[in-house]
Amino acid sequence: MATQSGIEWTEATWNPLTGCTKVSPGCKHCYAERLSRRLHAMGQPNYANGFRLTLHEHMLELPLRWKKPQAIFVNSMSDLFHKDVPVDFILRVFDVMGRADWHRFQVLTKRPERVADLDPILPWRPNIWMGTSVETSRYAPRIGLLRGTGAAVKFLSLEPLLGPLPGLDLGGIDWAIVGGESGPGARPIEEGWVLDIRDQCRAAGVAFFFKQWGGVQKKRTGRLLQGRTWDEMPTMHPEQRRAVLSGNLV
Repeated sequence: MATQSGIEWTEATWNPLTGCTKVSPGCKHCYAERLSRRLHAMGQPNYANGFRLTLHEHMLELPLRWKKPQAIFVNSMSDLFHKDVPVDFILRVFDVMGRADWHRFQVLTKRPERVADLDPILPWRPNIWMGTSVETSRYAPRIGLLRGTGAAVKFLSLEPLLGPLPGLDLGGIDWAIVGGESGPGARPIEEGWVLDIRDQCRAAGVAFFFKQWGGVQKKRTGRLLQGRTWDEMPTMHPEQRRAVLSGNLV
């Protein structure tokens, strides 16, 4: 059975690697680091190394055993494009995603420069969605690097949103997820920042998903924006839709 996820914009998680290192302000209060320490203390074998980058060969083909089509967040506990992940391992992850074509794989990175470098050899498939995180305007150039890749669906995780993001170039982008930081030490988010991004998405024809206001108690603050939820998703690529509808299961 898949590892079911409480993350609002996906259905399951798959972690063929765990652990990471911080690269930008959005990493300051990393939830994956906190959870890794907890799992390490509980004796979970995949977290024997805590939050040190660790490859898990035994996890590689797991999605092939999940028969029900679903959205799968790849490496919720790491970053597939971390500089220390071997190219061969990245290609093996892509091979599995390509073979498990009844799923939608959502790969998210804070290192789109490495995606861009490897793009010529990555076997992109319609069911592989590629995203990058942008927490402040300083990191908006990540969007251009993502746009240049061969991914069929390109998305942005504007979370934790730590400042306004005016004038985003959303050309070639299919989906934007926005959310405030949650957990201990959560930094504040302002409604005006969120509304501006929503309006930019609507003008550009980009699906907009508001995940949460966040804060120390995110369930209390909820995810309503001006009285409603925003759960827009990108349109499924025609080839992917055919694979799902045909029940092409391994």
